Amino acid sequence: MRAPSLKALALALLAAHASSAWSQAPTPAPPTDTVVITAERSRQSSFDAPAAISVITRDVIEAGGPQVNLSEVLNRVPGITVLNRQNYAQDLQLSIRGFGSRSTFGIRGVRLIVDGIPATMPDGQGQASNIALGSVQRIEVLRGPLAQLYGNAAGGVVQVVSGSDVSVPTTTLRTAVGRDGLVRLGLSFANNTAADEVLLDASHFRTDGYREHSRAGRTQLNAKWQHRIGADSRVTLVLNSLDQPTSLDPLGLTRAQWQANPEQAVALAKTQKARKSVAQDQIGVVFEQALSDATSVSARLYAGTRNLDNALSIPPAAQTAATSSGGIVAFERGYSGLGLSLSHRAPIAAGRGLRLTAGVELDSLNEDRRGYLNNAGVQGALKRDERNSISNRDAFAQAAWEFDGGLTATAGVRASRVKFRSEDRFIIAGNPDDSGGVSYSATSPVLGVAWRASPTLNLYANAGQGFETPTFTELAYRPAGTGLNTGLRASRGRHAEVGMKWQMTPGHRIDLALFDIDTRNEIVVDTSSGGRSTFKNAGRTQRLGAELQYIGSIGSEWRATLALTALRARFLDAFVSGSGGAAVPIPAGNALPGTPDRSAFAELAYAPARAWGGFNAAIELVYVGRLFVNDANADSAPASSVVNLRAGLAQTVGAWTFTQLLRVDNATDKRYAGSVIVNEANGRFFEPALPRGALLALTARYAYR
Repeated sequence: MRAPSLKALALALLAAHASSAWSQAPTPAPPTDTVVITAERSRQSSFDAPAAISVITRDVIEAGGPQVNLSEVLNRVPGITVLNRQNYAQDLQLSIRGFGSRSTFGIRGVRLIVDGIPATMPDGQGQASNIALGSVQRIEVLRGPLAQLYGNAAGGVVQVVSGSDVSVPTTTLRTAVGRDGLVRLGLSFANNTAADEVLLDASHFRTDGYREHSRAGRTQLNAKWQHRIGADSRVTLVLNSLDQPTSLDPLGLTRAQWQANPEQAVALAKTQKARKSVAQDQIGVVFEQALSDATSVSARLYAGTRNLDNALSIPPAAQTAATSSGGIVAFERGYSGLGLSLSHRAPIAAGRGLRLTAGVELDSLNEDRRGYLNNAGVQGALKRDERNSISNRDAFAQAAWEFDGGLTATAGVRASRVKFRSEDRFIIAGNPDDSGGVSYSATSPVLGVAWRASPTLNLYANAGQGFETPTFTELAYRPAGTGLNTGLRASRGRHAEVGMKWQMTPGHRIDLALFDIDTRNEIVVDTSSGGRSTFKNAGRTQRLGAELQYIGSIGSEWRATLALTALRARFLDAFVSGSGGAAVPIPAGNALPGTPDRSAFAELAYAPARAWGGFNAAIELVYVGRLFVNDANADSAPASSVVNLRAGLAQTVGAWTFTQLLRVDNATDKRYAGSVIVNEANGRFFEPALPRGALLALTARYAYR
């Protein structure tokens, strides 16, 4: 869409505003209870779920920003740290209770599921860039031991559900414009009938970037069709596509560079033309069948492709060694999977029963990966050629017994086997055949108990064991010699939590969770030089923490949200790190890098029932504690407190609904580091956050009545 169309839309919105000055405010009172499916793989209220689980709803997503990144909305969930790096050549940094904080690209340690289809690969690494926020109806975030039943990398689970609650066919046009040339255009169609639910969403996003050499753009398509086959079954078809042709990578900055000029890019990023291009297409089918009033079966089947071309900033001299894989990474990846689960409810007595769920999940990935010399951004000679495969074979079972007195006991187990295999096809003098493989297996049990102490108070306690394999990237190199680092072990953890959910009065709810996680064989950087990192097991770590969430309505016009997290994440064993290129002893007691010890989100929103033009407004406060940059805790990004403001209008004219949103993020224009690149070998740890910036988002929705 070109500029004249944006002007026409603006004129239409002004005309609608002039003809309808009064309307219902679009921001409803916050729900203190919603239906979730993640905790026990079945529909239940979030209040009844015996675990720490939070839900982000559609109204929050629409008010959170341009609908490009999960970081716009997930910062209001306790226990989760989500950092927007302002670098679309890398993914955002997302961690739950400290799991995933060491990842310098992609998301690991956290399981991502989109419309029932895994967005996390079998090795535990996932991507969030293919999540089309414009079509998301809700996001569920599960933390704690029950997440272990989702398999490898389950420090927590983020489940995204697309959909719309429209009752008639509806077309929606969205436009957002912001600083640094940010533009997002979206067009969607939704319709719900007794037999079919249809959602089509297309969007285009581009930005010139706040920093030098950070221009990016992406086009996305998301389609979902759910068809009911009679009263007992339904089938859901999901299609999505991502085209991210060029995202420039400005790299991180040293402290001196960040403080001198946060807008700059490292010279090497420009001379080597560091960048990434991605194309991903995926199709998935989910079938659900009720076999009886008590028994149901669910099956899923999906397949996709992901192609990547990534020019790295490795200096030319570091690429010349015979064992170097070059400075340009290119792969063509195909992935697929299937899952089957059976659920049964067996009545025991009046109002009580036994809920059983069991299933199997099979997922695989095959890629053709190559490496080339990067000659000032130009692809040079071949340096790497291999065929890689990863697969997992998992089985799980979960049971919940309901006893008298509001007591429920939960038990579950998951058996997992993850297999890696690499076939080397680039064998020359000085670079031997590096073919090989390794496999990991684990059995992860979970036990829990929940007590409905009163209609407004739920108490629960859970304990479980989980495991996290290395990703293929972490296995790729040995500290000495060539070939897969088959000596790298999976980390294993013991998770325990106790929690409370309290509906104090109607419209007010508090969730509290305390947790203790002990992990052995934590995976850390061993050596890093010449653009190549190797990894090793560091021993034991501990994560102790508390999470508090409050959601409430103050009268009929005000709503408040508060999320607080305290986390003490520490190495329990001393080890030696070579992440900076030299061996550095790391004493026991050092903090896990990239993990803030405190974080908070607070929001006060005003939405009167009748206001001129449907006026609504809110103020947000986001606090993130300091972030240590490496295992040695040699430096840290200071803690930051950021104030965001927003105001909106809404009008209804016949079948049209118009909304306007103005956000001012970082209203006090605070200069701070939004994220850190953990254990960056060149000391370029810091990624600057955006200064003060305004965003204008306009929506026009037409309902075909």
